[in-house]
Amino acid sequence: MPERIRIKDIALKAGVSVGTVDRVLHKRPNVSEEARSKVEQVLREQNYEPNIYASALAYNKSYHFHVLIPRHDQVAYWEEVELGVKKAVEVRKDFNVSVSVCYYDRFDDDKFLVEAMACIDGKTDGMVIVPVTLELTKQVTDRLHGESIPFVLLDSYMPDLHPLAFFGQDSFASGYFAARMLMLLARNESEIMLMKMTKGGRIVSKQQENREVGFRHYMHDHFPKTKMCTLELPFYGNKVQYDAIFEDFFKMKPMIHHCITMGSKAHVLGDFLLRTNRRDVQIMGYDMVEKNVECLRKGSISFLIAQHAYQQGYFCIDALFKAVVLKTNVQAVNYMPIELLTPENVDFYRRLQI
Repeated sequence: MPERIRIKDIALKAGVSVGTVDRVLHKRPNVSEEARSKVEQVLREQNYEPNIYASALAYNKSYHFHVLIPRHDQVAYWEEVELGVKKAVEVRKDFNVSVSVCYYDRFDDDKFLVEAMACIDGKTDGMVIVPVTLELTKQVTDRLHGESIPFVLLDSYMPDLHPLAFFGQDSFASGYFAARMLMLLARNESEIMLMKMTKGGRIVSKQQENREVGFRHYMHDHFPKTKMCTLELPFYGNKVQYDAIFEDFFKMKPMIHHCITMGSKAHVLGDFLLRTNRRDVQIMGYDMVEKNVECLRKGSISFLIAQHAYQQGYFCIDALFKAVVLKTNVQAVNYMPIELLTPENVDFYRRLQI
């Protein structure tokens, strides 16, 4: 093992003080160009690799990040994201890292802006944002850029916003894949149902919108004669409302036997099918939330597409940690796996070891 190079050895070779070497290593100001050049030359000659973890610990600074996600109930997809966030904070607790999780209503643009700006006003060192529309999110990210605060996008990738990093599925590819899998079962069907949760005609997220685009591209290319019948459900509806909508739909469309939904609420229809003992309709949906898995095991959902929500939450905080605390580069675009779960393999699906 080669002998470890000490900072005082670098200072001696460069003819500068130990403090000057420390400022160069940590990219701090108040170093003359001549001194900086001498130190950097010695670093290159010695192949010096600093212990960035030890350095960050020695600095003994506190860091606070904010995570801005949609409001949710405890069985929803976002609960897994939060658990991943908390795990990342627990792992980095020695570095004085803390996180505040803030929530907004998916359909309340004003609430999104208020919550986002409050996070920034709260003196954040970095943010994780689940974006809404490009135009609205840009109002937030423009301020973050203006104040040199790094941010990570989760769920929907918007490259025009120039985030530090993105974590999520390639939503177009995911929708295209969903169509391919669904049509293995429904290839002889003349109609299929496309179920959406909406408010005022607006769907929940840009990610779901892009999934639908991918889905429709596959259908256009391979099953152009198959009709897609859209069923919209009120996002804040209840079981009684949903049951009435489903009853009316299946009376009008008795020949529909397959359904796709681009979000995590496949269980809304799955539960209805189980309670009404309707075994001739199969569903494909997204995300391994508890209610979806229950319907998958009982047979009203055929497939779920999973995307490791827990890991996404963890990796977002880890990216901010590496960029802000360790001052290292992070990979900009990080697509999560597109994984197909069935009743046979769902019990073997586990969180990745972190």
